[in-house]
Amino acid sequence: MRRRALALWRMARPAQVLLILAVYWLGAAMALARGAAADGDALLAGAAVLLPVAASVHYANEYADAGTDARTERTPFSGGSGALADLGLSPRVAARATVGAAVVAGIALAVAVAADVPATTLALLAAVLVVGWAYSLPPVRLVARGVGEGTNVLLGAVLLPAAGYATLARPGAATALAFVPFAWLVVPNLLATHYADRAADAATGKRTLAVRLSPRRLRALGLAFAAGYPGVVVLVAAAGALPPLVVAAHALALPAVAWAAGSLTRRRSPLPAVAAMATLATTTALAWTWLAHA
Repeated sequence: MRRRALALWRMARPAQVLLILAVYWLGAAMALARGAAADGDALLAGAAVLLPVAASVHYANEYADAGTDARTERTPFSGGSGALADLGLSPRVAARATVGAAVVAGIALAVAVAADVPATTLALLAAVLVVGWAYSLPPVRLVARGVGEGTNVLLGAVLLPAAGYATLARPGAATALAFVPFAWLVVPNLLATHYADRAADAATGKRTLAVRLSPRRLRALGLAFAAGYPGVVVLVAAAGALPPLVVAAHALALPAVAWAAGSLTRRRSPLPAVAAMATLATTTALAWTWLAHA
């Protein structure tokens, strides 16, 4: 029982869950900064749905990738949690946890409806669960069909912050536009993370870009995204979607972006790319929060 409890904790990936909550808050803070009324009960109810949704998606990934993760050398940011192999447990533990967390999410969803959480938020969170499962699990298994990166961007950089925004206000075109720089940086993060697991992924049929592209082409793609990041921020700001303080918050991620671009395929750990993405999520969330209280 103790081993299973430890495995469930590790497979839930607590550090990633904290980042997920930060991105959810990023969307909510953006809504507040644009004049939405604060609703702490709705935000907490939405988060109560998001937590088991995120856990279920992570458990599904651990179940589906048990064979892949056993073949690779893990880093703190790639190769899964390693809990099943380290603790000598069957992938069935992750499969049961996937379903159990989804049941908890369903219960939380019913409570959220009673708490008047907007239907748009609940629909987005339900989409996170369904798309998250489809990313990892057969028969869909999008990550094995060459669309894993796009699916990940949709999940983490569009649906997730949009759910936070929708809890307090109706999302629009300007909302989606403001998410574009973050979505842009999610791509090189995925390139670096998948590069660390490319050998194991290739052996188990995961057609990530790191598997399909040579290291030289993968590096060129990462450099292109890094070089294009400042221009993307400027264009989104020029369209009126980012106030000056938030533009400055985007600029704070530039050193990490450059570090990530220079290290892609030259080091196995995806730490630089993860740092760039986490820095951007943190600085922009803080900037929007400041504007909301100004």
